[in-house]
Amino acid sequence: MKKEIITICGGLGSGKSSTAKGVAKKLGFQHFSSGDFFRQVGLELGLSVNEINKRAETDPKIDEMTDQKLRDMRNKEKVVIDSRTAYHWIPESFKVYLDLPAEIAKDRILNSMQNDELRKKSEQSNNAEDVFNKMKERFESEQKRYWDLYKINNTEKNNYDLVVDTNKNNLEQVIDIIVKEYKNWQEN
Repeated sequence: MKKEIITICGGLGSGKSSTAKGVAKKLGFQHFSSGDFFRQVGLELGLSVNEINKRAETDPKIDEMTDQKLRDMRNKEKVVIDSRTAYHWIPESFKVYLDLPAEIAKDRILNSMQNDELRKKSEQSNNAEDVFNKMKERFESEQKRYWDLYKINNTEKNNYDLVVDTNKNNLEQVIDIIVKEYKNWQEN
């Protein structure tokens, strides 16, 4: 049974958070970011996001907290979730993948860093290049963990109902595409 839940995944800098917030606003849905949740857990433990990510490689409780939060979201309605694994935990959601070449992602990340205080705190760096390298390292670590834990590859595009190129479409266009395709998906 289809749920009124949209899960949004994508690579580094693809616009997961901005897109999810925009889609949620346009539909009047709630928004949840597992990345923000993970960063907050790290800050509460006094760890940077990379440090908590490293700890998660050997301490399954770290991922279990985020995974349980996502599994609990399965019982919600009218929510947009940006997460690398929500599509897996909520298979009856409308699953979206945002695609973006790595070289373009880097520029976007460096530009967005200037306005994201949580990200600056959790990365423990004001140097944008350093932040990008840490994010890339974290992404690779996450991919390995997700495979080891769940045998999933969240970059495999056939896992999704919709793939949107965020290089060819601006944020407003991406939001409009997702909302339109979500409504079509709900009706069919």
